[in-house]
Amino acid sequence: MKEPKDFVAEHIRDLPRSGIRAFFAIAATMEDAISLGIGEPDFVTPWHIREAAIFALEKGKTSYTDNLGLKRLRSEISKYVAKNYGVSYDPAGEIMVGVGVSEVLDCALRAIINPNDKIMYHEPCFVSYSPSIKLCHGIPVPVKTRAEDNFAFNIEEVRKAWQPGCKAIVINFPTNPTGGVAEADQLKALADFAREKDMLVISDEIYSELTYEGKHVSIASFDGMKDRCIFLHGFSKAFAMTGFRIGYACAPKGIIDGMMKAHQYALMCAPIVSQEAAIEALVNGRESMERMREQYCRRRDFIVGRFNEIGMDCHLPKGTFYAFPCVKKFGMSSMDFATKILNDAKVAVVPGSAFGESGEGFVRASFSTSYENLVEAADRIEAAISKW
Repeated sequence: MKEPKDFVAEHIRDLPRSGIRAFFAIAATMEDAISLGIGEPDFVTPWHIREAAIFALEKGKTSYTDNLGLKRLRSEISKYVAKNYGVSYDPAGEIMVGVGVSEVLDCALRAIINPNDKIMYHEPCFVSYSPSIKLCHGIPVPVKTRAEDNFAFNIEEVRKAWQPGCKAIVINFPTNPTGGVAEADQLKALADFAREKDMLVISDEIYSELTYEGKHVSIASFDGMKDRCIFLHGFSKAFAMTGFRIGYACAPKGIIDGMMKAHQYALMCAPIVSQEAAIEALVNGRESMERMREQYCRRRDFIVGRFNEIGMDCHLPKGTFYAFPCVKKFGMSSMDFATKILNDAKVAVVPGSAFGESGEGFVRASFSTSYENLVEAADRIEAAISKW
């Protein structure tokens, strides 16, 4: 009998699986393993946000919403972004609520990419950027950030990587996985470059509230950049609402209209209960968020200090809840190091190669887990390395 042909599309077949999820899955099968792999807060969503979701259910709010999201939520997003990022967006047509930042990023890319358009992004970066560009039949163009700069943004690397046909650049500051940031002068240089090359900027600012040194600045706030910027944000990280799956995009109306088409045909709308919870987070969630940020900062200082004591050279991340220590001195690839630490110490970290070629030689360790887990994980890693 003739074997059926492979019906999977080539551009899907060639995509790698997420390196983050692979190590998390392995660690989940190991008894007593400590995972520093998944970037998820160990805090339960603050009680008042959970109560808002429960109350919404009790009031019978179980219907679809507008494709763009609840009008009240979009209004609160508009206020929040204006207050904290210095950019004003019309909630009627310049804001779209989606199912997490990953979905609104996908909608943004699908709205702007024609086949073979080139899209720049800096790396090491979140694992989905390059695959998401390829899924839209675009061509990813990576821009290196460097350990000697603490993985901060570097406009000269953008200029070197730029090619004719580059339509947009995706940025994420503070950055997953490195904790790198972009200072105001660096963002201004990028804004000038974007205008010079007539490019869009897609700015993923999901970790912006988790900035530990200095003040976060959005590139959308610079003169003339609102019209060529897609501002992405959400609730998963700062408000510990990963399971609620709510993200949003702010952009010029024409781009939001295009994004909404991709969104409405794929998902229609974000869950109404999650949207109601998100309203509560914006209106009353600042205090809870700041308490969690204080704990992350304490954990950061501990784990970075321990990594450096152990010999895993690690810069101090200025944002996010990730440390990105260098493991080159151990004479093995980041994948081999992560595998060996998982087997020898029962601690899961993510190989830096999962975040692009620029991540090779490093591993990502999330300090979003408890302080006690970080202490135990560091002790285990130190004990394992001492035997190598």
